[in-house]
Amino acid sequence: MYASMVSQMKAIEDENRRLKKMFAELSMQNDLLKEALGKK
Repeated sequence: MYASMVSQMKAIEDENRRLKKMFAELSMQNDLLKEALGKK
């Protein structure tokens, strides 16, 4: 049971890392779009 919990925790950490990266990229795109629209 302990080994399965460790592997599940690693999977959750990997997913968390992936989602944080996705959020950072989308946030940056959002900022760029706001800047581009503001300059028009």
